[in-house]
Amino acid sequence: MRQVPTYLLIGDGRVSCHFQHYFKYLGLYFEVWRRADGIELLSAKLMQATHVLLLVNDGAIEEFIKTTLDPAVFAAGRRTHAAGRQAVVPAKAGIQPIIIHFSGSLTTDHAHGAHPLMTFSHDLYEESKYCNIPFIIDDAAPEFSQLLPGLPNPHWRLNKKLKAKYHALCVLSGNFSCLLWNKLFNDFENELNLPASVAHPYLQQQMQNLMQNPKQALTGPLVRGDQATIAKNIDALAGDEFQEVYQSFVKNYQTEPRA
Repeated sequence: MRQVPTYLLIGDGRVSCHFQHYFKYLGLYFEVWRRADGIELLSAKLMQATHVLLLVNDGAIEEFIKTTLDPAVFAAGRRTHAAGRQAVVPAKAGIQPIIIHFSGSLTTDHAHGAHPLMTFSHDLYEESKYCNIPFIIDDAAPEFSQLLPGLPNPHWRLNKKLKAKYHALCVLSGNFSCLLWNKLFNDFENELNLPASVAHPYLQQQMQNLMQNPKQALTGPLVRGDQATIAKNIDALAGDEFQEVYQSFVKNYQTEPRA
Protein backbone atom coordinates (compact mmCIF):
# COMPACT_ATOMS: atom_id res chain seq x y z
CA MET A 1 0.00 0.00 0.00
CA ARG A 2 1.32 3.43 -0.93
CA GLN A 3 2.12 5.66 2.02
CA VAL A 4 -0.07 8.74 2.48
CA PRO A 5 2.39 11.48 3.48
CA THR A 6 1.91 13.86 6.36
CA TYR A 7 4.27 16.79 5.93
CA LEU A 8 5.55 18.99 8.73
CA LEU A 9 6.93 22.31 7.46
CA ILE A 10 9.38 23.91 9.87
CA GLY A 11 9.37 27.69 9.47
CA ASP A 12 6.97 30.29 8.13
CA GLY A 13 9.21 32.34 5.82
CA ARG A 14 8.88 32.98 2.12
CA VAL A 15 9.71 29.46 0.91
CA SER A 16 7.39 27.93 3.47
CA CYS A 17 4.53 30.16 2.31
CA HIS A 18 5.11 29.12 -1.30
CA PHE A 19 5.10 25.42 -0.46
CA GLN A 20 2.06 25.71 1.76
CA HIS A 21 0.32 27.18 -1.29
CA TYR A 22 1.66 24.39 -3.51
CA PHE A 23 0.70 21.61 -1.12
CA LYS A 24 -2.84 22.97 -0.87
CA TYR A 25 -3.03 22.88 -4.67
CA LEU A 26 -1.84 19.25 -4.69
CA GLY A 27 -4.23 18.29 -1.90
CA LEU A 28 -1.37 17.15 0.38
CA TYR A 29 -1.88 17.17 4.13
CA PHE A 30 0.62 19.27 6.03
CA GLU A 31 1.22 21.02 9.33
CA VAL A 32 3.37 24.07 10.01
CA TRP A 33 5.52 24.74 13.07
CA ARG A 34 7.04 28.10 14.01
CA ARG A 35 9.44 28.81 16.87
CA ALA A 36 6.73 30.79 18.65
CA ASP A 37 4.60 27.62 18.79
CA GLY A 38 6.87 26.03 21.38
CA ILE A 39 8.62 22.69 21.61
CA GLU A 40 5.64 20.81 23.08
CA LEU A 41 3.58 21.50 19.96
CA LEU A 42 6.57 20.50 17.83
CA SER A 43 6.72 17.17 19.67
CA ALA A 44 3.02 16.59 19.06
CA LYS A 45 3.28 17.39 15.36
CA LEU A 46 6.36 15.20 14.97
CA MET A 47 4.34 12.25 16.23
CA GLN A 48 2.11 12.55 13.17
CA ALA A 49 4.70 13.50 10.55
CA THR A 50 6.10 11.18 7.89
CA HIS A 51 8.20 13.95 6.28
CA VAL A 52 9.79 16.96 7.98
CA LEU A 53 10.83 19.87 5.74
CA LEU A 54 13.36 22.22 7.32
CA LEU A 55 12.50 25.52 5.61
CA VAL A 56 14.78 27.74 7.66
CA ASN A 57 17.95 29.69 6.87
CA ASP A 58 20.82 27.53 5.64
CA GLY A 59 23.07 28.44 8.55
CA ALA A 60 20.41 27.46 11.08
CA ILE A 61 19.56 23.98 9.79
CA GLU A 62 22.10 21.82 11.60
CA GLU A 63 21.86 23.87 14.79
CA PHE A 64 18.07 23.54 14.69
CA ILE A 65 18.32 19.77 14.38
CA LYS A 66 20.71 19.53 17.34
CA THR A 67 19.14 22.06 19.71
CA THR A 68 15.43 22.11 18.83
CA LEU A 69 14.45 19.08 16.77
CA ASP A 70 16.35 16.55 18.88
CA PRO A 71 14.85 17.69 22.21
CA ALA A 72 11.41 17.56 20.61
CA VAL A 73 12.16 14.08 19.33
CA PHE A 74 13.11 12.94 22.82
CA ALA A 75 9.82 14.28 24.11
CA ALA A 76 7.81 12.71 21.30
CA GLY A 77 8.60 9.06 21.95
CA ARG A 78 10.90 6.16 21.09
CA ARG A 79 13.70 6.63 18.59
CA THR A 80 15.32 4.82 15.70
CA HIS A 81 18.17 5.55 13.29
CA ALA A 82 17.41 7.51 10.10
CA ALA A 83 19.46 9.60 7.65
CA GLY A 84 22.56 9.47 9.86
CA ARG A 85 20.75 10.66 13.01
CA GLN A 86 18.28 9.52 15.62
CA ALA A 87 14.67 10.24 14.74
CA VAL A 88 11.26 9.73 16.29
CA VAL A 89 8.98 6.90 15.25
CA PRO A 90 5.58 8.54 14.73
CA ALA A 91 2.81 7.02 16.80
CA LYS A 92 0.25 6.90 13.96
CA ALA A 93 2.37 6.09 10.95
CA GLY A 94 4.57 3.57 12.73
CA ILE A 95 7.55 4.67 10.66
CA GLN A 96 10.35 7.17 11.10
CA PRO A 97 9.97 10.57 9.45
CA ILE A 98 12.25 11.55 6.60
CA ILE A 99 14.11 14.77 7.40
CA ILE A 100 14.66 17.04 4.37
CA HIS A 101 16.25 20.45 3.88
CA PHE A 102 15.86 22.71 0.85
CA SER A 103 19.33 24.30 0.94
CA GLY A 104 21.23 24.36 -2.33
CA SER A 105 24.66 24.44 -0.68
CA LEU A 106 24.45 22.59 2.64
CA THR A 107 25.77 19.06 2.96
CA THR A 108 24.89 17.23 6.16
CA ASP A 109 24.47 13.71 7.47
CA HIS A 110 21.44 14.78 9.52
CA ALA A 111 18.99 15.35 6.66
CA HIS A 112 18.51 14.76 2.93
CA GLY A 113 18.97 17.68 0.56
CA ALA A 114 16.32 18.57 -2.02
CA HIS A 115 16.88 22.00 -3.55
CA PRO A 116 14.03 23.57 -5.54
CA LEU A 117 15.80 25.32 -8.43
CA MET A 118 13.63 28.43 -8.43
CA THR A 119 13.56 31.97 -7.11
CA PHE A 120 10.70 32.72 -4.72
CA SER A 121 9.30 36.25 -4.60
CA HIS A 122 6.98 37.74 -1.99
CA ASP A 123 4.04 37.02 -4.31
CA LEU A 124 2.68 33.49 -4.68
CA TYR A 125 2.75 31.92 -8.16
CA GLU A 126 0.15 30.21 -10.28
CA GLU A 127 -0.23 26.65 -9.11
CA SER A 128 0.91 25.11 -12.40
CA LYS A 129 4.28 26.86 -12.16
CA TYR A 130 5.16 25.01 -8.97
CA CYS A 131 4.77 21.63 -10.70
CA ASN A 132 7.58 22.51 -13.13
CA ILE A 133 10.14 23.48 -10.47
CA PRO A 134 13.13 21.12 -10.80
CA PHE A 135 14.45 19.56 -7.59
CA ILE A 136 18.17 18.82 -7.27
CA ILE A 137 18.46 16.04 -4.70
CA ASP A 138 21.45 14.50 -2.93
CA ASP A 139 22.87 11.52 -4.77
CA ALA A 140 22.34 9.25 -1.76
CA ALA A 141 18.79 10.41 -1.04
CA PRO A 142 15.84 8.00 -1.30
CA GLU A 143 13.83 7.76 -4.50
CA PHE A 144 11.97 11.00 -5.19
CA SER A 145 8.62 9.27 -4.73
CA GLN A 146 9.71 8.41 -1.19
CA LEU A 147 11.58 11.62 -0.49
CA LEU A 148 8.75 13.98 -1.50
CA PRO A 149 5.71 11.79 -2.16
CA GLY A 150 2.84 13.45 -3.97
CA LEU A 151 5.04 15.95 -5.82
CA PRO A 152 5.10 15.54 -9.63
CA ASN A 153 8.20 17.72 -10.09
CA PRO A 154 11.14 16.84 -12.36
CA HIS A 155 14.27 15.96 -10.39
CA TRP A 156 17.97 15.20 -10.81
CA ARG A 157 20.60 13.83 -8.49
CA LEU A 158 23.82 15.65 -7.63
CA ASN A 159 26.94 14.45 -5.84
CA LYS A 160 27.28 16.23 -2.50
CA LYS A 161 30.86 17.20 -3.37
CA LEU A 162 29.52 19.32 -6.25
CA LYS A 163 26.84 21.19 -4.29
CA ALA A 164 29.03 24.18 -3.40
CA LYS A 165 29.88 24.74 -7.08
CA TYR A 166 26.26 24.15 -8.10
CA HIS A 167 25.01 26.78 -5.67
CA ALA A 168 27.72 29.28 -6.59
CA LEU A 169 26.64 29.02 -10.23
CA CYS A 170 23.01 29.58 -9.25
CA VAL A 171 23.94 32.71 -7.30
CA LEU A 172 26.16 34.05 -10.08
CA SER A 173 23.52 33.65 -12.75
CA GLY A 174 20.33 34.39 -10.87
CA ASN A 175 21.10 36.65 -7.93
CA PHE A 176 23.94 38.63 -9.43
CA SER A 177 22.20 39.21 -12.75
CA CYS A 178 19.34 40.63 -10.67
CA LEU A 179 21.76 43.18 -9.22
CA LEU A 180 22.80 44.21 -12.74
CA TRP A 181 19.20 44.69 -13.89
CA ASN A 182 18.30 46.60 -10.74
CA LYS A 183 21.29 48.86 -11.45
CA LEU A 184 19.92 49.54 -14.94
CA PHE A 185 16.38 50.21 -13.70
CA ASN A 186 17.57 52.52 -10.93
CA ASP A 187 19.96 54.56 -13.09
CA PHE A 188 17.45 54.82 -15.93
CA GLU A 189 14.96 56.43 -13.58
CA ASN A 190 17.27 58.48 -11.36
CA GLU A 191 19.98 59.61 -13.79
CA LEU A 192 18.63 59.28 -17.34
CA ASN A 193 15.01 60.24 -16.69
CA LEU A 194 13.80 57.08 -18.41
CA PRO A 195 11.10 54.76 -17.02
CA ALA A 196 12.43 51.39 -15.91
CA SER A 197 9.72 49.71 -17.96
CA VAL A 198 11.32 50.94 -21.20
CA ALA A 199 13.94 48.19 -20.70
CA HIS A 200 11.42 45.39 -20.15
CA PRO A 201 11.27 44.31 -23.84
CA TYR A 202 15.08 44.20 -23.86
CA LEU A 203 15.11 42.02 -20.74
CA GLN A 204 12.41 39.71 -22.05
CA GLN A 205 14.18 39.19 -25.38
CA GLN A 206 17.52 38.61 -23.69
CA MET A 207 15.93 35.94 -21.50
CA GLN A 208 14.28 34.32 -24.52
CA ASN A 209 17.56 34.33 -26.46
CA LEU A 210 19.36 32.68 -23.54
CA MET A 211 16.76 29.94 -23.31
CA GLN A 212 16.61 29.26 -27.05
CA ASN A 213 20.28 29.52 -27.99
CA PRO A 214 22.56 30.32 -25.03
CA LYS A 215 25.82 30.07 -27.00
CA GLN A 216 24.65 32.76 -29.43
CA ALA A 217 22.77 34.96 -26.95
CA LEU A 218 25.64 37.30 -26.12
CA THR A 219 25.75 40.41 -28.32
CA GLY A 220 27.35 43.83 -28.14
CA PRO A 221 30.89 45.21 -28.13
CA LEU A 222 32.47 42.14 -26.49
CA VAL A 223 31.37 39.84 -29.31
CA ARG A 224 32.24 42.41 -31.98
CA GLY A 225 35.66 43.07 -30.46
CA ASP A 226 34.78 46.77 -30.41
CA GLN A 227 37.51 48.03 -28.11
CA ALA A 228 36.68 51.70 -28.69
CA THR A 229 33.11 51.25 -27.44
CA ILE A 230 34.28 49.16 -24.49
CA ALA A 231 36.70 51.93 -23.51
CA LYS A 232 33.91 54.53 -23.73
CA ASN A 233 31.65 52.36 -21.59
CA ILE A 234 34.32 52.02 -18.93
CA ASP A 235 35.03 55.77 -18.97
CA ALA A 236 31.31 56.51 -18.62
CA LEU A 237 31.27 54.46 -15.40
CA ALA A 238 34.06 56.48 -13.78
CA GLY A 239 33.31 56.89 -10.08
CA ASP A 240 30.72 54.13 -10.23
CA GLU A 241 31.41 50.89 -8.33
CA PHE A 242 30.05 48.98 -11.32
CA GLN A 243 33.01 50.13 -13.42
CA GLU A 244 35.06 47.37 -11.80
CA VAL A 245 32.26 44.89 -12.50
CA TYR A 246 32.29 45.85 -16.20
CA GLN A 247 36.05 45.50 -16.34
CA SER A 248 35.94 42.08 -14.68
CA PHE A 249 33.46 40.84 -17.28
CA VAL A 250 35.68 42.12 -20.10
CA LYS A 251 38.68 40.37 -18.56
CA ASN A 252 36.70 37.14 -18.11
CA TYR A 253 35.46 37.20 -21.72
CA GLN A 254 38.93 37.81 -23.09
CA THR A 255 40.54 34.98 -21.11
CA GLU A 256 37.70 32.43 -21.22
CA PRO A 257 38.26 29.72 -23.88
CA ARG A 258 35.69 29.84 -26.67
CA ALA A 259 34.05 26.72 -28.08
